[in-house]
Order: sequence, then structure tokens, then C-alpha cells
Amino acid sequence: MSSDASGILRGSGHPGRNAYAELLRDTRGLRREQQQAREAWFARLAADKKDETLFELEILLKGVACFANPRNHPGAGRRQTIVSHDFREHLQHARDGMARVVQLTRTMLGDRDRAFVFQRYLETVLPEDTARTRLLHATMAQESPESSLFVLRHGFTNLIEVAGGLLRLPRVSFRLFYAHLATAMREIAQSTFFNPLHALEFRPEFDRIPSTQVLELIHRVPGEQAHRLVALTFLALFRMLRYLRLLDAIALDHSDHRVAGRGYLVLAVLRSDARALSNYLRRRAGALLADSFERDLLRVPASDIVARHDELAAEGHRLLSTKAALSGLAANLRLEMRRAFEHDLPPADALVSESEYRVRLRAVSHGLRPALQNAILFLGRSLGAKLEEGRVFDDQAARRATSDRLRRDVWMFAQISRAFASKARNTGPAPDRWTGIASFAFVREFLSYFRAMGYPLLRVGDYPHVDAFVSAMTALEESDLLDPQRLDAAIRECEAFFEFLMKLFEQISKREDLAGVPFDRKGAARALRLYLGERT
Repeated sequence: MSSDASGILRGSGHPGRNAYAELLRDTRGLRREQQQAREAWFARLAADKKDETLFELEILLKGVACFANPRNHPGAGRRQTIVSHDFREHLQHARDGMARVVQLTRTMLGDRDRAFVFQRYLETVLPEDTARTRLLHATMAQESPESSLFVLRHGFTNLIEVAGGLLRLPRVSFRLFYAHLATAMREIAQSTFFNPLHALEFRPEFDRIPSTQVLELIHRVPGEQAHRLVALTFLALFRMLRYLRLLDAIALDHSDHRVAGRGYLVLAVLRSDARALSNYLRRRAGALLADSFERDLLRVPASDIVARHDELAAEGHRLLSTKAALSGLAANLRLEMRRAFEHDLPPADALVSESEYRVRLRAVSHGLRPALQNAILFLGRSLGAKLEEGRVFDDQAARRATSDRLRRDVWMFAQISRAFASKARNTGPAPDRWTGIASFAFVREFLSYFRAMGYPLLRVGDYPHVDAFVSAMTALEESDLLDPQRLDAAIRECEAFFEFLMKLFEQISKREDLAGVPFDRKGAARALRLYLGERT
């Protein structure tokens, strides 16, 4: 963000607000005393790799809820209805994930886990129902994080037993599968200190962004809503990168053979969070930015309107650019998740070997990581800051991976631009209104790919004619039928952008970090077919 980008929102909004700190502190919904109790418990926790242990526990808890929704399962769309499908394998994965939850709670409870074993014994031998009830009430109180873990351990142990009985049935319907996971969701929702079920929630224990470049950029974004939207987006993208690191750890953990159960639950959270972020940016970003600008505009005295006209207009254009960047990021995120979940991952009921599943899990992580990293770099560039891979990501191979993915995306959208220009030039005038509407479908399709792929490349590639290109695309979008003049302007811009992209492709290929890394043209063509919705 340039220092002269003052804007009316820089000092007129809430200069003392820190959306990044607020999101870390408040999205879980804990009261102050509960936050303090959890922080004190975490500080004295002696478990090895306690932050990784707690992170996996909470993501698996959230994964149980997300996995209950078939929209978060991998695989292409089924022809079978949910009612007719057998969810036995899905329940087995959920049970394995629950077993891992119990294992993690035992690790963090330490010596207190022996008290749980003794209580379970007492529950089975006490003859009086009133005595059993008193024992249950005494151990179900959640006055501390330890007691909350104890309650989760108790509830999930019972759920595992029930799942074992259900898995002996010849078939598990969706209603039965969902009912069991919904029971688990209630256990999690009632946990005082370990309830991660809120959408897009963050925790200071493992969501702090380590990059000072990104933190400074977030702090400099003017305007309350823009500041909060940018902070939320960066936090969500970094959280998704942490999901990928967890998937890598699961794939490489050969001490646990429940890799599929753990993996599918984490993947369900990844897809759910990506969808939540994408939908929020697509549906709410424009309205929030407009409302924020309107409030600040109304604070300007009428006598100052003329003097500040240029400043106000510049601020409006900056907010439009921010909205376009967030919308493009949302579209790209949807595209990447669709590719990974519909093509790269085996369905939850696929009978793949453990070794093959580990390989597929790492392949998905390897494919999504540079896409998320490039999304972070693109958002920074859209806000006026050139983020450096080495200072933003702790992954030493990040620069090579992001460069290789950028090179592939540049080549792909260059082919899309050339194909659109060629088809558009050969599209004759429509003889009637209905033919015109049908012939306009390819334009709509190109615009959707421009929002998901093209707009980020305009910013990341520093295209010198951004305004002209965006204006031509906007004019097409605002037209209901093929307008020859608008279409001709779009064709010229696409042809010019194609030439720019091919030069950019050559420049990226000459980067030092891609030395000795040949361009996989066949792989890029295969990815392009997937992006265009073709099935291979």
C-alpha cells in the first residue's frame, strides 16, 4: 500500500481498531475468564508438540461436523441419491477420526486419564441408579479445560462404542450416519473450552500470522470493513495452509493406520472453510464495503464535498478494486477446491490401499499449497504491496512452487484468452433474439474464468493496461446480448493480453528458482481441461 493512499477512510473510521487481533480473540466466543483459563492451561501443558496436538484435536472435532455434510466429501457428483447410498465406509472413517480424538485427549490429560478409566469402571459396577447419576453429574461439570477434555473423552468413547455396533449392520443409511455424527456434534457444541464449530473462527494459539510484511499490510488497510475483510481473508488463507501441513503430517505418520479417517475429516474442514470464505467474499464483500464508504461519506460536511471530490472518487475506485480482488480470490478458491475434491481425491467409499491414500493425500497438499500461497501474494499485490515469498511463508520451497504454479496459470489463461478471441471473431450476427442469447453463453463462460483466473494474473503480472481490460470485461458483463462494438473491444483486449501473458510466461520460466524445472505442458493441458469442466 503506497504511503500516499490516504483516502477518507484512513482517519475517519476506527483508527484504534485492530481487526486481526479481534478475530483471533473473539471469533470463538469465549468469555474473558474462560479465555484466561484456557491460556493458563495451555501455558502449563507439558505435552510434547502441544500446539500441533491441540490443533489436530480441534480440527478433528470440527471435521466430525463438516464430514456429516456430503457436500464436503471428495469425489465427482454422484448419480445416486443420498437416500439410496450406503454410508458404511463413511461411518468407519468417522469412527477412526473419533478414535484419534480420544487418543489426543488422553495425551493432553496425562495422569488424569487414569481417573477416567476408574470412573468408567465405577459406572459399570455401581448398583444404584441414583449413585450413577451423582457420579455422572460430578464428572460432567466443565469448570476448567481439563474437565472439558474429560467430558469429551467420555462422550467420544461412548460414540465409538455405538459406531462399532452400527458398523456390524449390512448397510448404513444416510439418516443413520447423520444421526450418529449429529450426536457427536452436540457433544462438541456443549464443550465449554473446545468448541471449534463456528465458521471462520480463529485461535491465538495457532493462527497468528508470522509474516511482519502481511501484518503491516493488514494494519495499513484503511476503512473499518475493508480492514476487517482483508484481515479475515489473510487469516483464513493461512489457516488453510496449516490444514495442508496437518494433512502432510497425517500422510507421513506411519505409527497410525487410521490415516483415511483422519485425512477425510481434515479435508472436510478444508472444503467447508474454503466454501465459507468464498461465499462470504462473493455475497457480502461488496455490500460491506459500500455501507462502510456510505457511512464515512455522510460524515463529510457538505461544505467540503467539492474540495474533496477527487479524494472521495479515488477512495471509491480503491474500494471497487478491493472488491474485485476479493471476488476474484473467491472464484479462484472455488475452482481450486473443485479440482482437488472432484479429481484428485478418492471418494470416501473408494477401496484404496493405505499406501495409495497417503500418496494421494500428499499430492493434493502439494497441488493446493502453491495455489493458496499465490492467492496470498495476489491479495497483497492488489492492495499495493509486493509480498516476498521467503518472508511470508516458512516453506523453503515456496518460491519455486509458487513460480511453477504461476507459470502454469499464465499459460492456461493465455490459451483461454486466445480461444475466446478466436471464437468471438467467428461469431456472426445473431438472426434473432433467442439465437443471440444462446450464442452469448460462451461469453458468460469466459467471464467466469476471467474472474477466477484472469483477474489475479492482471495484478500479479503487473499488466500495464489493467483498466482497459477490466473496462472491456465489465462492458461485456453488463450486456444481455452480443453487442458487436463491446465484443470487438473485448477481442482486442484479449489478444493484447494473450501476447502479454506469453511474454510473462517466458520471463517466469527464466527465473532463477525455476532453473532446471521444465514446463510440464501435458500436465498444464490436463489441468486446463479440468478447469474447463471436461472430465478425463
